[in-house]
Amino acid sequence: MKNSINQKLLTLALTALSVFSLNAQNNQNDKINYDRPYDKAGINVFETTKKDAVTFTGFQLKISGGFTQQYQALSHENTADVILKDNTLTATAGDSVNINALYPMTNGFNLATANLILTAQLADGIAIKLENYMSARHHNEFWVKGGYIQMDKLPFFGNPKWFADNFTVKVGQMEVNYGDAHFYRTDNANGIYNPFVGENIMDAFATEISGEVYFKPENGFIAMLGLSSGLLNADLSIFKDPATGDTIGRKPSVYAKLGYDKQLNDDLRVRLTGSVYANGGTSRNTLYGGDRAGSRYYLAGESQYYMSGATLTAATPTNKAFSGRIDPGFSSNLMSIMINPFVKFHGLEVFGTYEMSSGSAGLSNVLDSVDRSFSQISGSVVYRFLAEEQCYVGVRYNTVTGRLYGYTDDDGDVNVNRLQVAAGWFPTENLLLKLEYVDQKYDNFKTTDVRNGLEFKGVMVEASVGF
Repeated sequence: MKNSINQKLLTLALTALSVFSLNAQNNQNDKINYDRPYDKAGINVFETTKKDAVTFTGFQLKISGGFTQQYQALSHENTADVILKDNTLTATAGDSVNINALYPMTNGFNLATANLILTAQLADGIAIKLENYMSARHHNEFWVKGGYIQMDKLPFFGNPKWFADNFTVKVGQMEVNYGDAHFYRTDNANGIYNPFVGENIMDAFATEISGEVYFKPENGFIAMLGLSSGLLNADLSIFKDPATGDTIGRKPSVYAKLGYDKQLNDDLRVRLTGSVYANGGTSRNTLYGGDRAGSRYYLAGESQYYMSGATLTAATPTNKAFSGRIDPGFSSNLMSIMINPFVKFHGLEVFGTYEMSSGSAGLSNVLDSVDRSFSQISGSVVYRFLAEEQCYVGVRYNTVTGRLYGYTDDDGDVNVNRLQVAAGWFPTENLLLKLEYVDQKYDNFKTTDVRNGLEFKGVMVEASVGF
């Protein structure tokens, strides 16, 4: 949903919204009901609760935001074959470059990222949210991430108690609620929820035109059913099989979650959920490639040059925005299952991901029509300490195994492993400082692939603000 905005209009709009927001804050301390805070209070909040914490007294507008900056000190190496291509980027006759030579990284600051979120309480239990990326690695200009309406009450039907106590409905262009890992990750400049710097290697995160219905009674049971377009953007074009020319209908994605989340006593909380996401056939699903912000490890494991069709292109943080991730490429059809356990006892937190996914990037009679599969395991242990859990230390291990597009039975499955060790400090409720050591290794990639024998490792320092 690209939305390049004129800077003067943006400044004028933000000024007007700021004035309007100040009036709203005077009325109700800038609070929105049934919402997840963007500061420290939002940590380990998954689906929003049904706790009616704010009395509705009229229209409210909240302006929220996030700012994040990293200092990166990473190194990388690989063992891929030397593959020479004519260097069309210079005028030097006969010059050539090795497209498997890694980018010559140095230590330094990455692009500062920024989010802008507008949340309006329209009526009792009804809110609308507009989420924006003001600056991101993949899109440096202003982009709209999405917008949706959330209904926790039905004032136009007399606010029936059975709905207000148990149900939530969300509709719009929004982050699909597949699995729990997307609640535990960094979303561009919103880094406070994530105790580490990077996300999962296989990152299930996408925004789609969706509708979700939740059942959340007080006993801790959670059930959700969602239906989406299966696409990142709206697409009204006729979808045809490239081999036969036959018109093919795009199928929607159906996804669901079932689980249990309960604070058993003052010291112990347990949560266990299982999720499924399925699409039987579409033109371009992006469940594992729908993040328009980009990854945290800038140019780690990327080649200095790459071929875009027949054209030699120099790598940049923008055109190689997803360093360190694996996209299985299930763009035509897929079936994914994710199981997430979470336990918090005093300051000790354990969060895990077990994921199985299969699909293909082609239709029935074109290349890659046979289903491939991937699996992912991720486990993190975080210990929070001092007053108000002001500091923490944590470790996470993540491994992904599966068959890449273009790999045969003789090639076998690839494997990627990552170790992250992190420490963090909250000087205030809105500011988080992180230090992370990361070591990521790649196994069984083809010798012609730049990721053959690849390893990157080093230190990341990050500061995140959320309000």
